[in-house]
Amino acid sequence: MFRSGVCWVPSPAGIHAALILLGTIVACWPGLSSAAGSDDIDRKLDDIDRRLHQIEEEGRHVDDSGHLDKALNPAISVILDGVYASYKNDPDDYNLPGFMLGGDAGLAPEGFSLGHSEIIFSGNIDDIFFGKLSVALSEHDNDIEVELEEAFFETLSLGGGFNIRGGRFYSAIGYLNQQHRHVWDFYDAPLVYRGLFGDQYFDDGLRLSYAAPTDIFIKLGVEALSGRKYPAGGEHNGVGNWTAFASIGGDIGNSHFWQAGLSYMSADDIEREQAGHEHSAAAEEVPLFTGDSRISGANAIYEWRPDGDHHDRNVKLQFEYFNREENGNITLLNSSPVETSTLDSNQDGWYLQATWQFAHSWRTGIRYDMLDSDNNGSDPGVLDEAGLLTNGHRPERASIMVEWIPGQYSRIRLQYNRDDSYQLPDDQVYLQYTFSLGSHTAHTH
Repeated sequence: MFRSGVCWVPSPAGIHAALILLGTIVACWPGLSSAAGSDDIDRKLDDIDRRLHQIEEEGRHVDDSGHLDKALNPAISVILDGVYASYKNDPDDYNLPGFMLGGDAGLAPEGFSLGHSEIIFSGNIDDIFFGKLSVALSEHDNDIEVELEEAFFETLSLGGGFNIRGGRFYSAIGYLNQQHRHVWDFYDAPLVYRGLFGDQYFDDGLRLSYAAPTDIFIKLGVEALSGRKYPAGGEHNGVGNWTAFASIGGDIGNSHFWQAGLSYMSADDIEREQAGHEHSAAAEEVPLFTGDSRISGANAIYEWRPDGDHHDRNVKLQFEYFNREENGNITLLNSSPVETSTLDSNQDGWYLQATWQFAHSWRTGIRYDMLDSDNNGSDPGVLDEAGLLTNGHRPERASIMVEWIPGQYSRIRLQYNRDDSYQLPDDQVYLQYTFSLGSHTAHTH
């Protein structure tokens, strides 16, 4: 029990213990048992059991990632992730024709390496707010990098179907972007996420969302973000990036679920650098884009879960499409004399994937990606140097995976990519492990 002002307020644990004691008295007190029949006692015990279950549920909170956390007891969880990668080509030579790579885009180091491990703290702050902090650990150029990915609060009881999230969080642009990497159905991001978002977009800001009180699922929302994170970039005194999203979905009978969504992003005054690459043996030139960007997206999801049970068998189809239009200038930093060009860019891409859990501990999946771009400017040589000319190549990729899920908190995945996303076709093999430790609850596979 804990004290609030001058009144003693029972905690959930205290109520739990008191009701257990009451149930024992009801069942065992001689006078009560003689005065009441066994059916009446059973009914009282059933009522107590239901009340205990209700108290436990009231002391929990489910966030957008599907995590379940007990109130007054911050959850601490660790995601252990690692991978063995094998390529036919040199992964350091990877590029994506028609797109400037940035963020975490690129290939994992060849051989054994640390994947995308996480440490997560989450829990109810009081009866009004929920909080979450997640720190990611990954490897880049043989160095361990630590990055704060999430640090946000979220309202629990704003009322009227409204919700506010503030701090650092994954943007609701698209469907996959909101999910942690260890929840993804494939080891790597779809090509369209790699080309447009540097694999995944998170930023600092505020989100306002609304869930309609209808039988069918309807959710609308807007985000005001700093715009300092890739794919925006640059310093802004206020809001540098706006997004809007809408989702609708529902059940068809007891075995089918569908969802569709639209999203939009608008970023102005962008200053976005691409990872450096060699222009000549003597100098390294880094392409810099300055200008405005608009991204539109659509997604559709279908799930088959026989009789509503997804644990042993299920099928999921997932599709996303994005289009980005950008206008501005490309400058090759460190060039002498400075090389620059205007840019009028139109880029789009999509992926379609299907996963099938055919047994309690086994799942498989296939995925197909494709990108396209039409980039024009005043100096084609500068655009070519920045990687924005396709030279007749259209990026595409086919993937297949199989994974063993021995328990709720462990997964071993084998994945093969036939990668034609750049000029030299590549055969890529990944062997990945993912383990959840602590209070992190199992995700739906």
